[in-house]
Formats: sequence, structure tokens, C-alpha cells
Amino acid sequence: MKAMSNDKPQAVCASDFASIVGEENAVCLWENIELSQQKPIQQAIASGNSPSCIVYPRTQQQLAAVIATAYTNNWRILPCGSCSKLSWGGLAKGVDVVVSTERMNQLIEHAVGDLTVTVAAGMKFSDLQALLAKSRQFLALDPAAPESATIGGIVATGDTGSLRQRYGSVRDQLLGITFVRADGEIAKAGGRVVKNVAGYDLMKLLTGSYGTLGFISQLTFRLYPLAEASGTVVLTGSAEAISQAADILRGSALTPVQADLLSTKLVSSLGLGEGLGLIARFQSISESVKEQSNRVLEVGQKLGLDGAIFADGDEANLWQRLQERIHTTATESVITCKIGVLPTAAVEILTQVELGLIHISSGLGLLQLEDENKVLKVRDDLRLRTQTNSGFLTILDAPVAVKEQIDVWGYTGNALPLMRRIKEQFDSKNILSPGRFVGGI
Repeated sequence: MKAMSNDKPQAVCASDFASIVGEENAVCLWENIELSQQKPIQQAIASGNSPSCIVYPRTQQQLAAVIATAYTNNWRILPCGSCSKLSWGGLAKGVDVVVSTERMNQLIEHAVGDLTVTVAAGMKFSDLQALLAKSRQFLALDPAAPESATIGGIVATGDTGSLRQRYGSVRDQLLGITFVRADGEIAKAGGRVVKNVAGYDLMKLLTGSYGTLGFISQLTFRLYPLAEASGTVVLTGSAEAISQAADILRGSALTPVQADLLSTKLVSSLGLGEGLGLIARFQSISESVKEQSNRVLEVGQKLGLDGAIFADGDEANLWQRLQERIHTTATESVITCKIGVLPTAAVEILTQVELGLIHISSGLGLLQLEDENKVLKVRDDLRLRTQTNSGFLTILDAPVAVKEQIDVWGYTGNALPLMRRIKEQFDSKNILSPGRFVGGI
């Protein structure tokens, strides 16, 4: 494999970018950026390094020209949207320029009859959902920070959420992608129709790549019609009974759109009762939602679990509070981890942590670690337990000092040489998000 370029970059000249994007305030020098905006960027880069400026292209062509300029000058780029997930993953190294898609926020095409939508990468998830709701449709993702997250950032981090129970992952819903290569050329994969099988599946490759292979500029998704009714069942109680209820639900003909196991602290902090929890949401016609909710409630009663059904405003409030609690940290020292284990081992893992949520079918979830020995706990304890259960533990969010002490990804597979060769093919100069991915890619 050819070695990545180590050519020393020239000093960044903001005027080079200003001549491309043109508009006032479209290039902001680092020292002129408000501290509140600097902070999430600093959480994504290695200590001792600050970028020279942030560039805000408004069109795909401007973005391509910005990337091409950086490529010519060997300037290292940190791609971002609204910065809601910029602190996830590894620390970028030697960043010269931050390029934001925040102003690339157009709705490009909504094919209502085909149930597809194409948007620019900087469009906010909440804005898109509001537009789709007017046609009684929605994008079946449940990302962190739904009010501020951009569509491009959601794909770059592979952030699906609990709706993967019914609709699958980001990769399963992505139909087409347009991205700017490291050399500034615009490339496309997939299309704007649901039935699309031609060509290489670059969509799966770029999803979850944290901006290390290309700069995502446009995306096409499949959509779903909004359901007539919705209802949520919560069961709480002993670990053994919750585990049995999850087994029964997994093996049944019931079709929840969301179904998660909750740790005891998460249950109590939401005011749902005591013990571990199981939360299942059903969306369909009213009769189906009522029937399926009652069946889950009956399962819980037979196992000696406490149960409750939430509907309408109470249900929406419950899921919002759950989203906020699992993603919002009480202090800056808290570590947020993404976890993957065999679904049957989820309860065992949740009994070992204070705050956590794991999807009952995929075994994927989120944990928060708050104790003083959190670094050692991640490295030596929880990570080992997840790997023993055919899983993984990845640090999403943590203080920079912690990420500099520990392997964020904890990857133990044998595909790292292949990953490096792919990175070399896509970004031979290593200018896109250098160091953010597995193995320092």
C-alpha cells in the first residue's frame, strides 16, 4: 500500500476560501468565532491544535471548490454540520480548516407518491420531519439531538436510534448519496428510486465513516407514511422477569416500532418505577395498537412486573424525556458509549451500569459512565464483557483528555489493513477527518 502523503501543508489563507464562497461571514477566522461555537470543535480535535477558520459553502459546487483548494494545499479538513455529534468518535489531528454544511440546507426533491426525499446534507432533521409531516410522511430515524442534528451528520455517524427495531439502520433507508471526494470531484452512488441495485454500494461505505472517506453533500432516503395511532407500554421490575419479557417479545408476532431495555437508574430518573425497564412502542391503526399494547401488559402481569400504557401527549413527552436523559450528560466528565452485545446478554450488561439503554433485537445501545475510575472501567471491564458476549464498546463522547488516554474504538477484528487501503483509495493525502476513525484512520 502506498504511504499517505506527509507533505507539509502551506499556511491556510482564508482569502482563498472567501473568493469561492463569496458571501459575507461565509469564512470566519478562528479567533473571531464565539467561544460557544469553538467548544464543540475543540472537543473533536487533539489538544494543542486549533483550525485557522471555518468555511460555510452554500452549494455543492462551492463545497467541491473548497475541498479542491484544500487538497491542492494539503490542508486538513474537519467536516461538520451543526456540531451536534462532532465530539463523537476519535480526535482529529492537525486540523487546518473546518468546513460546515450548515448553510447547505435545501430540500431538493420530495417525491410524495414514491415515498422518497432528497435533501442537502446540512438540512436539519427536525426541519425535514416538519416538511414531510405535511404530506403525512416521515423519515424513520431517531437520532440524538433531533432538533439540531443535520441529515449529513446523522449519516456520517450512522445514528439511527430506537426506530431501527422496525425500520432498520441508516444504511437500510438510504437510497442515494452524493459526496465530494478528497480531490474536490463530485461523486454519486445509488439514485432517487426505491428499487435501485446498480453499481457499488458506496452508501453503506460512507455511512458511519465519520467524514474520513468523502464529504457528504446530498442524500436520498425512503420514507414511510405516518401511522394512525401510537401507544407505548412500560414494564418495570426484576432483572430476571424483564429478561423473560424481552425474550417473549422477541419471539412473538408483535411488531413494536421501538423496543428498548432500560437500566434501573434510567427507569427511576424518568419516574417510571423501580428495577429494570422494558419500553415498547406500537404504531398502526388504533385497534392494532390497543391490542398489541394490552398483550405486552398481560405478559408483564404474568411475570409479576409493573406496567403502564402511555398515549397521546404523555407518550410523546416520555420518549422526548428518554431521548434527552440518555444523551444529556450531567457533567462534562461523563463518558457516553455505544455498545453492541448479543440481545440475550443485554440485561446482564445493564445490571452492571447506572445509566444505559439497549435495543432488544439488535443488542445495540448507549451507556453513560460517571464513576471516578471510568477510564479503567471502560478499558478493562465493560469492554471485556461486551467482547465476551460477541459485542463491542465504543466511546462516543468523552473529555479530550480521556480520549487521549484510551483507544476510543476498541476494535479487535482483522479488517484494519483493508480499512487503511480503502482510506488510501479515497483520500491518499489523508486530509479528511485525519485520525477520527478506527486505528487512527
